[in-house]
Amino acid sequence: MVAKKSISKTVTGGIELYLKKIFGLMTGAVALTAFTTFLMLVSGGWTALITQTGLSAAYYIIVFGGLALSLWAQARAFSMAPSTAKILLFLYSIMMGIAITPLILVSTPISILLAIVLAAVMFGCMALFGYKTLKDLSFLGSFLFLGMIGLILVGVVSIFIPLGATFNTIVCLIGVLIFALFAAYDMQTLKKAYYALGDSNQKNQLAVLGALHMYISFIALFEYILSLLNSRN
Repeated sequence: MVAKKSISKTVTGGIELYLKKIFGLMTGAVALTAFTTFLMLVSGGWTALITQTGLSAAYYIIVFGGLALSLWAQARAFSMAPSTAKILLFLYSIMMGIAITPLILVSTPISILLAIVLAAVMFGCMALFGYKTLKDLSFLGSFLFLGMIGLILVGVVSIFIPLGATFNTIVCLIGVLIFALFAAYDMQTLKKAYYALGDSNQKNQLAVLGALHMYISFIALFEYILSLLNSRN
């Protein structure tokens, strides 16, 4: 009985450290994104992202470059050292800090603060649900991936064709739903993966990959919520 309790405590402590590492890395990435955006605003770097007719080529290079980097990092997650993966995570968070600067520029401080609070509460609740629920959420994987691809395609189309305020509001609502569900889905997936992996090095690699996934969900939630608040104003 004592041995069983000891094993249970060890397993529980192990996954707690694993999740702390994930959310520690994610928090660091979010903080770096916020700091990068702040520097872009106070230094006037935002002027390189905006032209008289709209967003500049540099902006789209950053956005699509960041997307390519995140996809490549996810594909190579288990073939690179955890330290290298961390560098890529923080590089991606810097690129995202630059990419969201135009959105922050047209938002009020109250809207930004409200969006942060709402995104944090929604993300936290959904992540907790994903960790605690006994229901298998794996069936959501394909739907969420297709939804994310759809949002990316809509974003690309909107570069060339104005989609209208009503359509943009609908897209933002769908985006909030998709990435809120992603937070729950990814949390459950990371929990299952922890128990499935025996090699500690793979768990370290998975922790960085998990931080990237959770970071993307949180930032996307923030962006879509802030866009909704802006549309109401």
